[in-house]
Amino acid sequence: MKIFVNQVPFEGVFLEEEIDPSKLDLETELIKFSSPVKLKAHAWRITNALSVDLNIKTRLHAACSRCLKEFDWDWDKDVQLNYPLDNSITFIDLDPEIREEVILDYPIKPLCDPSCKGLCKKCGINKNEGGCNCGST
Repeated sequence: MKIFVNQVPFEGVFLEEEIDPSKLDLETELIKFSSPVKLKAHAWRITNALSVDLNIKTRLHAACSRCLKEFDWDWDKDVQLNYPLDNSITFIDLDPEIREEVILDYPIKPLCDPSCKGLCKKCGINKNEGGCNCGST
C-alpha cells in the first residue's frame, strides 16, 4: 500500500486495499494464507509527519503442532505507524511494515485449540477424537 503524501489533506484520508500474500512474501512451510491481506488505513498529516492507523485482516491456514490437524483462523491486527516527512518524500510504501507486523504475529507452534491433547506417542491416534487401545493413555 502506497500513500502519496501530497494527496493526504491535514484532516486525513481513508484508504482500502487487498494485497496478495505472495506479493509480500508471507507464506512459510508452516503458515499459508486462505485469503488476501485486507488493509484499511486512515492517514493524516501533522506538519512534518504522516500518521497512519492501519487495520490488517486475513485468514491463515496451518497444521496444529500437537495433533497435525489442518485448521484456519482469522487474523486481525491494528497498528499505528508514524513517518517523518521532508520535501523530498513523495510517497510512503507501507508494504515492509505490513509484512513485518504479520510475521511478528506468526505462532511459533500453531495450535488448533489451546486445549489440544495431541497424538498418542505409541500408536499415533489423535487424542482429541477419543482414547486409543494401545494402553499408553
